[in-house]
Amino acid sequence: MKIHIKNGRLIDPANQVDAVQDVFIAAGKIVAVGQAPADFVANKTIDATGLVVAPGLVDLSARLREPGFEYKATLESELQAAMRGGVTSLVCPPDTDPVLDESGLVEMLKQRARVQNKAHVYPLGALTIGLKGEALTEMAALTDAGCIGFSQAEVTIADTNVLQRALQYASTFGYTVWLRPQDAFIGKGGVAHSGPLASRLGLAGVPVMSETIALHTLFELMRATGAKVHLCRISSAVGLELIRQAKKEELLLTCDVGAHHVHLTDADIGYFDSNARLTPPLRTQRDRDAIRQALLDGTIDAICSDHTPVDDDEKLLPFAEASPGATGLELLLSLSLKWVEESRGDVSLSQMLSTITHTAAKVAGLSCGQLAVGSVADVCLFDPATRWTVDAKVLASQGKHTPFLGYELPGVVKTTIVSGHIAFDVS
Repeated sequence: MKIHIKNGRLIDPANQVDAVQDVFIAAGKIVAVGQAPADFVANKTIDATGLVVAPGLVDLSARLREPGFEYKATLESELQAAMRGGVTSLVCPPDTDPVLDESGLVEMLKQRARVQNKAHVYPLGALTIGLKGEALTEMAALTDAGCIGFSQAEVTIADTNVLQRALQYASTFGYTVWLRPQDAFIGKGGVAHSGPLASRLGLAGVPVMSETIALHTLFELMRATGAKVHLCRISSAVGLELIRQAKKEELLLTCDVGAHHVHLTDADIGYFDSNARLTPPLRTQRDRDAIRQALLDGTIDAICSDHTPVDDDEKLLPFAEASPGATGLELLLSLSLKWVEESRGDVSLSQMLSTITHTAAKVAGLSCGQLAVGSVADVCLFDPATRWTVDAKVLASQGKHTPFLGYELPGVVKTTIVSGHIAFDVS
């Protein structure tokens, strides 16, 4: 199909473009920007007047819940949510059931995602068999099957000898290891940020040093092995300062933050709102402000949705018993736009979009996240001025729980194009 997108504000951070320009698509690729190529006759013309034309969003953490947790969500429901959120490429952690520790499971997931013909799905393979932190997986076979990196999801490797061997092996073959820094014992069983609020509510705490101790250990192992590591969902000001220093040291390091943590603090738990039960836990306003500053100065490379759909049976429980997680695919763009609004001019649309398109793609080693001529035509058209209210009834995701229920947020996706075909369109 040949598509002509006209009159839209094209924002392509990768190529430093922010101007009203037309985009021309054919055979699944961007064939021209600005002027139509010779003999181009569009099958479909989209008038994007008043809309932003951006690269399709790249989400570095979205649990699709298949295989094994179809009662929480399905590939069909979550990829439809991705389309509504303008997310055209997403990375999924390996904590499915069974765990993504065998090439056959990865190939099955990739095939099922291809059948949906929606977002591009990039799995992370398990770093250790069964995520048990004992024996390493066959990383080469998993890479051949389609894994773009290796992760322990939310499971910590307690034995640092195992972690060292994993980093050595990954370094030898150029693989990236995706880890969320958390100590295996400090804060174990905690459900909220360790501080005055958790004490008043009688909730078990997770102290910041659970994150920082893990970072110190990991940086020592990185120095010894030369491994490339992506740190997932950093939550604290102290942790960010350690990462800032490690980047100055030129360790092979990138990191992301969950969209929820860009806005919320531990005070948003309120009176035991289980929708605010997240991993890592929401921390203090000081930590939240440090996250925003780290996004500005580049210490944090990307914002992810940390999409984790949870069903009613596991969420509508007392706070400490509820499963952590929140839906996020449909909120990633709006929460990022909210950050721009609240920055009062410190953050431009282009800067924000880079954290959820081009820079996120670089972190994952992907070539998407841009609209250069010749690139795959993954495009998101959205209205930055229109506002919508977050309501469980309007969410396409099977997971209806988010701490932002009832919030009015900016930004509505009008059209999502994946590999040159229109996968979602509100018109």
